[in-house]
Amino acid sequence: MLTCSVHPLPYRANPAEYFAAIRHAPGAVLLDSGRPAAERGRYDLLSAWPHTTLTVSHDESGSDFLQRLRANLTQLGEADLPAGYELPFAGGLIGYLSYDFGRHLEHMPHLAADDLHLPDARFGLYAWALISDHQAQTSQLVFHPTLADSEQQRLITLFGQPVADSAAIFKLNGPMAPDLTAEAYRQAIVRIQDYIQAGDCYQVNFAQRFRAPCIGDPWVAYCALREACPTPFSGFQSLPDDGAVLSLSPERFVHISKRQVETRPIKGTRPRGLTPEEDAANAAELLASPKDRAENLMIVDLLRNDLGRTCRTGSVSVPELFSLESYPNVHHLVSSVIGELADGKDALDLIAGSFPGGSITGAPKIRAMQIIDELEPTRRGLYCGSLVYLDVRGEMDSSIAIRSLLVKDGQVCCWGGGGIVADSEWEAEYQESLTKVRVLLETLDGL
Repeated sequence: MLTCSVHPLPYRANPAEYFAAIRHAPGAVLLDSGRPAAERGRYDLLSAWPHTTLTVSHDESGSDFLQRLRANLTQLGEADLPAGYELPFAGGLIGYLSYDFGRHLEHMPHLAADDLHLPDARFGLYAWALISDHQAQTSQLVFHPTLADSEQQRLITLFGQPVADSAAIFKLNGPMAPDLTAEAYRQAIVRIQDYIQAGDCYQVNFAQRFRAPCIGDPWVAYCALREACPTPFSGFQSLPDDGAVLSLSPERFVHISKRQVETRPIKGTRPRGLTPEEDAANAAELLASPKDRAENLMIVDLLRNDLGRTCRTGSVSVPELFSLESYPNVHHLVSSVIGELADGKDALDLIAGSFPGGSITGAPKIRAMQIIDELEPTRRGLYCGSLVYLDVRGEMDSSIAIRSLLVKDGQVCCWGGGGIVADSEWEAEYQESLTKVRVLLETLDGL
């Protein structure tokens, strides 16, 4: 097998320092573990100038698009890292799947308006990456063996030079306003609970969208958001026409390493307290909440089933149930489901069998998605989709794109929501949707 080459660089804890050199390059992308403030992330990964860019077409089936991704990985060619290197990426695909990519995998109604016109999936095929390992405190360029020597040298030179400070700005041209009134939100919750009482479903994740006109460079907004809300599954992806995906997600979707699979659903949220006593009380209340534990368990059961489609029979288990994870603005209840890929299955089969993540649909998944399409007036687009890398060795990691924003066509959008069950109170759910995005809205307002 061919071997990648690795070139060491000075260690940088903040990936923004290296990303500044490629900010305006075609296909610039950053997967950011939120260090040094976010405790759980280990690697940052950034790249640009992809060999090719792949977007799913409107009428293309999900299986056909995933096969195109698979073919491009094969064309780039399998390669390994030199002995002694423990890094997550050896060249391959980086990009996003929007929530609405689910429409290419399962038959869905077309009720929600598609007013953002975002491709349902977009990936670049990258032959190099700059990876920082915060555990080892190293930064290095990783070059796939197909990358020309001249291009390798250009990148080594580029990242060895200081980058001039940018004078770019980002600014809202109006308040971030919700698309739904409180009354419309209440009516949607009542309708969901009618469906639950009728036996259609057990839980539905319902969200509302916030929008504002904006000007400037979305990278400036991302840097401010990263500082205000560091999370281990953050990311920035440039889009055509000065658009961008900005994600500050705390949630893993699926991770594969050496054919071992993990998903870590979040279900259950409380705000951080203003005092240590209030904060501890909020965390204790979440951990003890029968409602939140029941919701979390529903999604764990759904994900066990989803992983079971692609994993070896008997390998799926739940090593962690109802753990507390705390972030600058919220506490979350988190569980872990693991398994081992079955023979003949790969990461893209796992995506096909489990996307979108059950924690942001509800249960049962397909019926919950149909209800979401009926009651949310517009398509989610990037929100509740995934940022993904998948390399030529089959290594993959992916997020659930919650706490995420889309800058496109002169406006910025973000979303907030939560799981609705039979005994949900609409006022509390409405407040939770605001709590989840408050740090994002306040940060953008302050720019």
